[in-house]
Amino acid sequence: MLELKNLEKKFGNFVAVNKINLKINKSELFGFLGPNGAGKTTTIKMIVGLLSPTSGKIFLDNIDVWQKPLETKMKIGYIPDQPFVYDKLTGREYLYFSGGLYNIAKDILKIKIDEQIESLKIGSWIDKRTEEYSQGMRQRIVIASAFLHDPDFIIVDEPMIGLDPQSAFLVKRLFEDKSRNGITIFMSTHSLNVVEEICTNVSIINKGNIIFIDTIDKLHDLKKEKKNNLEELFIQLTNEE
Repeated sequence: MLELKNLEKKFGNFVAVNKINLKINKSELFGFLGPNGAGKTTTIKMIVGLLSPTSGKIFLDNIDVWQKPLETKMKIGYIPDQPFVYDKLTGREYLYFSGGLYNIAKDILKIKIDEQIESLKIGSWIDKRTEEYSQGMRQRIVIASAFLHDPDFIIVDEPMIGLDPQSAFLVKRLFEDKSRNGITIFMSTHSLNVVEEICTNVSIINKGNIIFIDTIDKLHDLKKEKKNNLEELFIQLTNEE
């Protein structure tokens, strides 16, 4: 379980995240929606330890993320919005490097890398230097690296950036499969259709405040009630706020 309690982040006088509360349970595929500048990436960076909160707490399986950072990081796989890879390494070398950070035994790591290569269909590129990769292929490699240490939680910031339709399809199926097998996925995205297609629960943040949180079915009910499609409903909710 991932829980945010009164989580706040200020930059000077600007409140980027305003004392939000969220609880994401095991196996949820949780969509975190919001317009640009709403506080999505700031929230994610606090969860994974890249930004310290101004106030509030973050708990991962009842462990305070900022009190026991190494213990909680072993439970998290992080997929950032801009995939970073070392250009002079091949995709395979990068995955071995990533797995080594989690002290995965080399024989086990080889098996896990082969599984991710097959799952994300990157076999023809895996032994090329990543400087030759497209944005989408870099994203696939970073996604593969996030799953190598069998994390309980995947924290994702805009996973579909730069992905062609085939790659996006593979990633969506991967997330659904991992969720069915007990992994909790917290996914920030602008892709409303992705949330509608695969998420079990959804929250909308706007100007640092949570303005909606419920199951995807409840969001569909609200959509029908207001006689809108999801895009129209999202715009209406964020404009009202």
